[in-house]
Amino acid sequence: MTSTPRSPTTSSPRSKSRSNLLLDTHVFLWWCQDSPNLSRRARDDIGAADTVYVSLASAWETAIKVSLGKLRFEIPFAFGVQTSGFHPLPITFEHAERLTTLPPHHGDPFDRMLIAQAQIEGLSIVTHDDRFEPYAVEVAWV
Repeated sequence: MTSTPRSPTTSSPRSKSRSNLLLDTHVFLWWCQDSPNLSRRARDDIGAADTVYVSLASAWETAIKVSLGKLRFEIPFAFGVQTSGFHPLPITFEHAERLTTLPPHHGDPFDRMLIAQAQIEGLSIVTHDDRFEPYAVEVAWV
């Protein structure tokens, strides 16, 4: 992991602000790997945000892909979140229940959970996935 860690903050995810971000899984992985796929603007937005969250759904998705040999991620996921200065975002029953009301624009269950979490917690999602666009959620594009 080579990205600069953010300074830790203490904040509630329910405060609506563009500076409270939820990273899509690929954005978190790109951050940890210092990937050129993550734009300078996205890096600046993440670095300047009040609070940055990484969902348990992203940890779950990453673990599945690593176990299937579809992805390499060399460090423990929680270590990557912690050393980056990000905050873990657990999945709640309220998040799961929101899935029942989301239109089927996006079929990926992990991304649908991120959308539900962002809606309930008032977070902007950082992503490059244009399938997030039809949902009632603020997106910070990579």
